[in-house]
Amino acid sequence: MALLPVGSLEQHGPHLPLVTDTVIACDLARALAGAHPLRLLPPVTVGCSHEHAAWPGTVSVSAPTLYALVRDIAASLGQTRLVVVSGHGGNHVLANLVQESGGRMALFPGFHDWQAARAAAGMATDNDADMHAGELETSVLLHTHPDLVRPGYAAADHTTGGRDHMLTVGLAPYTSSGVVGRPSLATAAKGRALLAALVDSFAGYLAALGEPHRPRSG
Repeated sequence: MALLPVGSLEQHGPHLPLVTDTVIACDLARALAGAHPLRLLPPVTVGCSHEHAAWPGTVSVSAPTLYALVRDIAASLGQTRLVVVSGHGGNHVLANLVQESGGRMALFPGFHDWQAARAAAGMATDNDADMHAGELETSVLLHTHPDLVRPGYAAADHTTGGRDHMLTVGLAPYTSSGVVGRPSLATAAKGRALLAALVDSFAGYLAALGEPHRPRSG
């Protein structure tokens, strides 16, 4: 079984880098590979980030392009099953690819995995209110790459109400800074606990793919 981190190259407010989603996907994939005998592939670093196009630095590919790239990677692995480790919620097309795989692919983490890991880490926010560059993402980077977190995150909170038309109009009408969430609540300890909780929840995906739960020895 192989792990493919898939991220994005998009704005993450004034305090996190453009590569945030890719970094988090890679951090999580490395943690999974450290806990289980799985092969770790290099990441896909550009995804579908069109909702962030109003901010300089964001780069996107189309959904058919991302679909075809990950499909071809999966096909080249032959009989090896593939887990797509996604760090960007906007890569919706990956769910369809996995759905069509006939049980040979999985997409991790799911919405419920993120939410349960937030609770396990003691985070005050949920997936909806803390959607982008908030408590979760800032906490993970404070744990794994604190040098990538710029000063000022404690004053960067921005929350919104409903974002009912984000797919049509993008994120910019809902936030001028690009932040949707509460980075002021972030800590490295929360980031560490969140990754640990996700590693624990991964056993169910191994079972769904027909792989026995075999923790890596040593």
